[in-house]
Amino acid sequence: MPKRSLFKILLKWFFFTALSGLLCLTAFGYFFYNRLLETLPDIKTLQHVHYETPLKIYSSDKRLIGQFGEQNRAPIGVDQIPKLLIKAFVAAEDEHFFEHRGVDYKGLLRAGLQLALTGEKKQGGSTITMQLTRNFLIGKEKTYLRKLKEIILALRVEREYSKDKILELYLNQIYLGQRSYGVSAAAETYYGRPLQSLSLAEFAMIAGLPKAPSAYNPIANEARAMQRRNYVLRRMRELGFISDQDFENALKQPSTAKLHYRPVELDAPYVAEMTRQEMVSRYGEKAYTSGFNVYTTITSPLQTAANQALADALHRYDERHGYRAAPSTLMQTSSFDDLPVIGDTFPAVIIRTTKKAITARLQNNALIDIPEENAQWARNTRLTGKDEVVSVNNIIRVRQLPDKTWAITQVPRVEGAFVALKADTGAILALTGGFDFFRNKFNRAVQSKRQPGSGFKPIIYTAALEEGFTPATIINDEPIVIDDPHQEIEWRPENYSRNFVGPTSLRKALIHSSNVISVRLLETIGLEKAISTAKRFGFSPRQLPRSLSLALGSGYASPLQMAQMYAVFANGGFLVNPYLIERVETKEGEIVFQAAPPAACSHCDSRADGDGLAPRILAPPIHFLMNSLLRDVVQHGTATDAKILSRTDLAGKTGTTNDFRDAWFNGYTPDIAATAWVGFDNFDSLGERETGGKTALPMWVEFMKTALQNLPETPMVVPEGIVQAFINPATGFLEPAGSKYGMLEYFQSGRAPTNLGPSGGESGEDYDGNKSSPNGKGVIDKPVEALF
Repeated sequence: MPKRSLFKILLKWFFFTALSGLLCLTAFGYFFYNRLLETLPDIKTLQHVHYETPLKIYSSDKRLIGQFGEQNRAPIGVDQIPKLLIKAFVAAEDEHFFEHRGVDYKGLLRAGLQLALTGEKKQGGSTITMQLTRNFLIGKEKTYLRKLKEIILALRVEREYSKDKILELYLNQIYLGQRSYGVSAAAETYYGRPLQSLSLAEFAMIAGLPKAPSAYNPIANEARAMQRRNYVLRRMRELGFISDQDFENALKQPSTAKLHYRPVELDAPYVAEMTRQEMVSRYGEKAYTSGFNVYTTITSPLQTAANQALADALHRYDERHGYRAAPSTLMQTSSFDDLPVIGDTFPAVIIRTTKKAITARLQNNALIDIPEENAQWARNTRLTGKDEVVSVNNIIRVRQLPDKTWAITQVPRVEGAFVALKADTGAILALTGGFDFFRNKFNRAVQSKRQPGSGFKPIIYTAALEEGFTPATIINDEPIVIDDPHQEIEWRPENYSRNFVGPTSLRKALIHSSNVISVRLLETIGLEKAISTAKRFGFSPRQLPRSLSLALGSGYASPLQMAQMYAVFANGGFLVNPYLIERVETKEGEIVFQAAPPAACSHCDSRADGDGLAPRILAPPIHFLMNSLLRDVVQHGTATDAKILSRTDLAGKTGTTNDFRDAWFNGYTPDIAATAWVGFDNFDSLGERETGGKTALPMWVEFMKTALQNLPETPMVVPEGIVQAFINPATGFLEPAGSKYGMLEYFQSGRAPTNLGPSGGESGEDYDGNKSSPNGKGVIDKPVEALF
């Protein structure tokens, strides 16, 4: 066969084979491409992008309390992004962004040649649009198939969306290190300023981060970050985005990056944690990523006042009980700069002492002067027989007082809690659950179970008034023996004073917090009545022991629950439920939750149901009488230190438990109900005479100085069903007008005495001149009018 014929045959077979292969490859490619298209995500999802944005919690006056979420992000529109920053990203990531239609073929070719020559698969050729599809649509796994998907999707995205929209999505989504996503968050994180206020050098630093957010991070590796920044600046100059002079000036700028997480604007970490838990309970893990803005009921001035009042109360207690720790010196420690700030106490080292002041150095090297009067309490403590606390080189703790002077202090071992409610709705106005949340996250305002002590007595008195007793009812304050089958020995209740004063009116008994009379009163009305009344106030049966010790508050409650109880006396007799979240908004400002709590309404029809009205649990006459009694506790009883506030509408009750383990004051005005508690977490005794009036009441008073500044006094309004009678408080009889032994007393209609008592005023004799004798429960049998 001639060679020419053979060549033709071979050429034909080659052409046929090539054509067949090409057709097969085309068919396979078409089939593969269509199958691939079926697996690609819908680019229309980019029209409704959900940025993972952290949960932010604010006070009612919009001060930041806390932020929760892994991703720090603050999405903004492309019109809010400086043009120079956009140019920096284009220079660093995709110089042909405004010219190509999603794919830079020259860049892809360079990446392919690099792979062919080196055998290494490196990132390259990715446009901003391709990076966008990777971040939003297909993930970051490095495979050839993923790259193909990027190309196809990028071409589709460019057909569907404008360049501005692509830039907006990209610059809000890109990860830029230090938990920052998007350029706005990065500006706040690294420079603590809005994006619009950054310099060219700072723009270049941020634009250099996407290539390697860890390696080029100015916090982790400033040298490499500066190299990357300078590269971005050079590219900007080469592309004509900036002038030579701009380039030279920016090149000379040092790195100014530091971590600038947005500072908390209001110190309320217990509130922030309570809100976080509630949001997770409502929305699950989406709470951390959906960009919710939560506005609480907390008000900044009151929260700040509560923080200060609690800290001051704990420091006062601590200083009364002496300086504890043997001092250390700089010679004994090498970690002074690492000592933590705890609560309001700062580490300091003494560098000079004089008769008038002590000079100390803080960890930031600032020098402070401590007036001698603010150090005397520590000087008076002799740890080893000499004054070794206040000596040069000693490490101490200091705090700044409200008058801006400095004082020697120590971290209190005692703990406390404070909570204030808006009486008519239950809105929590201020709450702090301890001295330092970051040392101990246990929220004593909400989570603690402490005996309320005498703070519980108003429930016993409420039940007694409902059973027909009056503020003038006489009960014998005399020794009593209780045979309790649950105890091995007989119980003999005692008063705090260890004295017994004989026949006493209910008003005087509550004013002076008589324990014996409370027990006799409970024994008379019965446990079932008392427990039923307590349940109306929101207490559960398990909180209420079924014994006469209930009269002395032997159950348990949290400070929040005690504030809820006293809100009933404050608001006219309605049970309101404490709440913390006022409203929840999306990051776009749409309200997704708005609180609408049932509220008290003292002038509303008590028979009305619904319509946002809280349940009335006290009839107006009973509420009025209890309010009158509790106001007298402040004016004449165990809480007279509150009279420093110079108001007549203050009311409340102190509480002190066995062995002085708990100190309480539960107080209110018609607008605010607030509870202060002090105690040890391990239930140690606070010490002799550390009562509610001495230890907890000052915290309440300090808070109320701020809370009541703009609230006018509210006089008591006598409701229908209340009458007055001029009586002798020692006997409960009517007293002649003008008698020096008499006083006006309030009664429910039909409960006032109708007969004059004997002459002599305080004799306690009945009409026949015979002494009235108490019955077995200590309640005076005669006159009947004085009892019922």
